[in-house]
Amino acid sequence: MVVETGARADVFDVVYAANYASLIRLAYVTIGSMPAAEDVVQDVFVEWYRRIDQVDSPAAYLRKSVVFRCSSWIRRRILERRHAGTFDQPPAVPPDPRTVAVRVALSRLTPRYRMALFLRYYLDLSVAEVAETLDCPVGTAKSLLHRGLAHMQEHLEDR
Repeated sequence: MVVETGARADVFDVVYAANYASLIRLAYVTIGSMPAAEDVVQDVFVEWYRRIDQVDSPAAYLRKSVVFRCSSWIRRRILERRHAGTFDQPPAVPPDPRTVAVRVALSRLTPRYRMALFLRYYLDLSVAEVAETLDCPVGTAKSLLHRGLAHMQEHLEDR
């Protein structure tokens, strides 16, 4: 997609408005920190703006970039915790018991399962789009979704 200099800001504004909220939610569900989620998404939009002429499918590019940056953030955080030996306080949870139960069950999943479930059921992506976003075969995406749901069900039944 070739974008002229004057139209670049217009394209950015349209894509930003259409994708920002869902990308923030994806990042937050994955890493569990709103400030970090906002930083990740902002960095992804800055990087996309620099490459706007080279990206044919902005929404897919942005989703995939958020997933990769969230994965990097999690790995970095694990290393920090291992060396520092401290943990963050969990975020405040809403009072609705069903919401709390789902959030607790989601928090017990690995980040990859959380990402797959969020992409499929919250962003309503097809299994093929989930696979593309997570950079894995369709069969792996199906497996992640199936196992993620099974783990969620286990955790919800434990309550």
